[in-house]
Amino acid sequence: MVRVIGVRFRTAGKIYFFDPLQFEIKRDDHVIVETARGIEFGTVVAGIMEVEEEKVVQPLKPVIRIANRRDMEQEAANREKEKEAFQICLEKIHNHGLEMKLIDAEYTFDNNKVLFYFTADGRIDFRELVKDLAGVFKTRIELRQIGVRDETKIVGGIGICGRSLCCHSYLSDFVPVSIKMAKEQNLSLNPAKISGVCGRLMCCLKNEEETYEELNRRLPNIGDYVTIEGGLKGEVQSVNVLRQLVKVVVDAGDEKEIKEYPVEKLHFRRKHSKKEKMELSQEELEELERLEEEERQKKDQPVSLTEEEQRQSGRNRQRLNTGQKNAGYKSDESRRQGQKGEENRRQSPMGEENRRQDQAGDRNRRQNHRWEEGNRQGHKSGEGVRQDFYEGNKQDQPGQHQGGRNRRDGKRRQDNRDRRNGQQENHDFQNSRNQYDNRNRRDTREAQDE
Repeated sequence: MVRVIGVRFRTAGKIYFFDPLQFEIKRDDHVIVETARGIEFGTVVAGIMEVEEEKVVQPLKPVIRIANRRDMEQEAANREKEKEAFQICLEKIHNHGLEMKLIDAEYTFDNNKVLFYFTADGRIDFRELVKDLAGVFKTRIELRQIGVRDETKIVGGIGICGRSLCCHSYLSDFVPVSIKMAKEQNLSLNPAKISGVCGRLMCCLKNEEETYEELNRRLPNIGDYVTIEGGLKGEVQSVNVLRQLVKVVVDAGDEKEIKEYPVEKLHFRRKHSKKEKMELSQEELEELERLEEEERQKKDQPVSLTEEEQRQSGRNRQRLNTGQKNAGYKSDESRRQGQKGEENRRQSPMGEENRRQDQAGDRNRRQNHRWEEGNRQGHKSGEGVRQDFYEGNKQDQPGQHQGGRNRRDGKRRQDNRDRRNGQQENHDFQNSRNQYDNRNRRDTREAQDE
């Protein structure tokens, strides 16, 4: 445990811990301490107390002294100088034409630095502004951009409840607020009614969140079917969270009626809160640890087989090896037969004719490609390039356009015939290949069954 005091430097600001040393410090006293920004004047909001070391940010800095009358006068003078610095900074911003809204100006206690807080839609280039301010105040200048919630916290105001804003009066940190909190409390989802002065969701939605979660946990959802004492069943039409009343649509003869019942008289499957799911007794925790240990031991133990299981696994492996050998023999045989069939097709007169036709089709395609390339070059660079191309090609001459088209049509028909012949040969070869594969699979299954 560590002895500390809690010090706050701004209204509703964060509380920082300091070492009180041997000073007798009480709440609401003013102290002079050293911070990362320099020497500061703070107010004690928590007297001397002991806290755990994990909650203290190291190194824990000591209190320099308890503030005297001279320190208080200097602090008051700094507050007056801040007002003057605020007006000067406003004029400089206007002269530079910067799109930024100045919020506040703050002097450190030892006048070593002046901080200016502002808001803006994006990034602002204020380098020239800092140079002008440094020339005026003859000290270090820091411009800090803040958000709309921090702006509201500094400026303050009156909320829709008629009281001072929570963030300006007592909230030291901004708590996360979501639209789910408004739904839990059955509030209107109109942004104008659930948004604060800053334009964000109101921080006070967090205040009653846990209470509404506990109350809603005891109630059924709208549309659920519940059983009333006496065996009567009905559908939930609406619920009153604060009064814990439920309106149920029940059958009264041939008609339906809406009746209101306390939640204690209804039977339904209740919801569980997050805390109930996490809270376990010591016996339950021990039981979970025991089960986890047993599972871990089962995984670590080797699997032991009986003699019968070992013999059966050996027979299965023998059959599998025999099937694999047969399958390998059959596959090699089918591969050799396929190669032999391919060699026969190459040696047959029909295969030689097809090969010659394929070579002729390749020559025709190359000639067509050269002719089309010459046309593209002729269109790009003129008739002279086309003339040179036709001179290099001895088969086609300029002006024989009709002959060229006839040759292209003939070549296209020949290519189609070659393609059909090749597809038929591939189809026949694939059929023979499938027959061999089916025979191999059949032999493998028979070997495994044996």
